[in-house]
Amino acid sequence: MNKLRLPKKINNSHITFFAIAVVLFWLKTYAAYQIEFKLGIDNSLQKFLLLINPLSSALFFFGIALLFKKRTKLVMIIINFILSFLLYANIAYYRFFNDFITVPVLMSTKTNAGQLGDSALSLMSPLDIFYFADFIILIVLAFTVFKKVTVTNRKSFKIVFLFAITTFLFNLGLAEKDRPQLLSRSFDRNYLVKYLGAYNFTIYDVIQNIKSSSQRALADSSDITDVENYRKANYAAPNPEYFGKAKGMNVIYISMESFQTFMIDYKLPNGQEATPFLNSLAHDNNTFYFENFYHQTGQGKTSDAEFLMENSLYPMGQGAVFVNKAQNTFQAAPAILKGLGYNSAVFHGNYKTFWNRNVMYKALGYDQFFDADYYSMSDENTKNYGMKDKPFFKESMPLLEGLKQPFYTKFISLSNHFPFAMDPGDTDFPAGDFGDTVVNQYFQSANYMDQAFEQFFNDLKANGLYDNTVIVMYGDHYGISENHNEAMAKVLGVDEITPDINAKLQRVPLFIHVPGVKGGVQKQVGGEVDVRPTVLHLLGVDTKDYMEFGSDLLSKDHRNWALFRNGDFVSSDVIQIKDKCYSSETGELLENAESCKDISEKVNTELQMSDEIVYKDLLRFYKPDGYTPINPNDYDYLGPKGNKGSKTSDNN
Repeated sequence: MNKLRLPKKINNSHITFFAIAVVLFWLKTYAAYQIEFKLGIDNSLQKFLLLINPLSSALFFFGIALLFKKRTKLVMIIINFILSFLLYANIAYYRFFNDFITVPVLMSTKTNAGQLGDSALSLMSPLDIFYFADFIILIVLAFTVFKKVTVTNRKSFKIVFLFAITTFLFNLGLAEKDRPQLLSRSFDRNYLVKYLGAYNFTIYDVIQNIKSSSQRALADSSDITDVENYRKANYAAPNPEYFGKAKGMNVIYISMESFQTFMIDYKLPNGQEATPFLNSLAHDNNTFYFENFYHQTGQGKTSDAEFLMENSLYPMGQGAVFVNKAQNTFQAAPAILKGLGYNSAVFHGNYKTFWNRNVMYKALGYDQFFDADYYSMSDENTKNYGMKDKPFFKESMPLLEGLKQPFYTKFISLSNHFPFAMDPGDTDFPAGDFGDTVVNQYFQSANYMDQAFEQFFNDLKANGLYDNTVIVMYGDHYGISENHNEAMAKVLGVDEITPDINAKLQRVPLFIHVPGVKGGVQKQVGGEVDVRPTVLHLLGVDTKDYMEFGSDLLSKDHRNWALFRNGDFVSSDVIQIKDKCYSSETGELLENAESCKDISEKVNTELQMSDEIVYKDLLRFYKPDGYTPINPNDYDYLGPKGNKGSKTSDNN
């Protein structure tokens, strides 16, 4: 049988091989957009932009191969693999985080990659080979049909490059028409990918990171003036009823990993409560329970929540402050309270380098860091990202009791983390039955965490610490992403997860227990940025001179809204999602977007000003009255066999 052959002119044409590579890659990318990403396509223009935006990237990157005369095919195949790997990495990342990978996220893998194995594998599927199918096809074609392809001149590169630039400018022009100031005002990476494509977004991200690196060097003390004026104009004075009610008390923060508010009082069809202990706290009149409290994290997730809590500043739009800006000057809660005689410590059942905490905690002013070196990290005691919650809290008690009082401490729970699978014997609580393994296992994992918290509270009472300690428990970020909305609709008993319901699913619990102070359920809307001024005011520290964006949740002047890192927000009256305005009460889309305009302007202002502080490291130019700056070099976290904590600490 004769072999199938193409005409000689086609067989030897590098342009034909190039065109096949571009078209296959273009179609694959467009398919990925439709299958994997929820980009919120609203009109015909956006549909068209989604179709054409991979083309300019494909033309440009594959066109580079045309510069190599004898190795055109090899370079094209290598470029295809690199771009395919980037696309697939974004797909896997998006499946859980509903977000796209940025340069700072890639940088964070230097210290965190070894901890991410189980989570990453759970996001992959054998069908994902589709995203490398064109790569395989190109290899086959290169060794068969196009075996003798070479480039005789570079004229074709110039034509392709010109076409790529023209296509991109045409794309950008249409995008700017539909979304004015796209590149200068957007806080949402979904917008950038929707309008410009995943590959062009990566180029934009690289440029933004180069730009941010230069911002600090060009900053000076005058840059903080506008922030200071805004801060003074929007300061929420403490409520006299609560100011100083916890003065001199110990403080314990507990991060509730991936825990969302919908779990409070939730009962499975068999009538069982997944979190009976936390439910009891929500109904305890001696505990403040904030039921309209929202997480505000970005790509840094748990570390972002910590940053919000300690500094009352917003996290970075790309990457995480803990990784990318740990060398900045901060005026965090542990450093502020140091002037009042507080000793500070963090308890975390993972190794100190995870998320660069050993560096960041020094910048925040923590005296001591009890990491995995202080715990029994046996196979039985660990899972996912470190130590299981029950042995973690049990083994932490002797360490906590050894601290000089008053202390300011933080405990980071770990067990309730995606993908939520439990080890045999850790729980007998039944899984949910909602047709989704991740959602089903979430109920078991949350129940285990709930038992660990109850155990910890009982130990605090038994050791005499409970009656003189403010306990702040907060959900750090969502646990169930939008990719599980079909199952979540069943959980909530609704037909579908609408935009307003999805926004409200970003609620996480906040509990503040103050001995001797009556609490109860709190209806006001707030976010993680609001916790620091709330707690410091309870401790009798007025925050009016500090550069922060939080609003005391117990203040009579508290603003009743909370923003998200992408520029959306929730208030008691309206919700803004992707530039659309909804009624908070009914979820109805409001025709008059003016209802959201006033808050939207404040949201953009606060995000821009917070970014100014973080990217330019502006706090090095500002010192509040009565505040004594800390020096990160004064701290060592060398483990139980070496120095523990500050070189100047009384506990050395």
